[in-house]
Amino acid sequence: MLYLAITSTNLLNALIWLVIGGVIFGLCHWLIGYVGVPEPFNKVAKVIIAVIAVVICINALLTIVGRPFISW
Repeated sequence: MLYLAITSTNLLNALIWLVIGGVIFGLCHWLIGYVGVPEPFNKVAKVIIAVIAVVICINALLTIVGRPFISW
């Protein structure tokens, strides 16, 4: 019955969020390395970016089935 909940609109929205999020978080990760943030702050910033990216990816995947836990 889960396949009935997946619509093309939900799939397209999730795909757009994943692509945009991937570009944004990839640029943020690159920027932290490029700027040369000191080592303890570098790791903390990368962990924060990774946690936010994972939450947005999970939300995008839940959007496919129509049940996101974060509504924008």
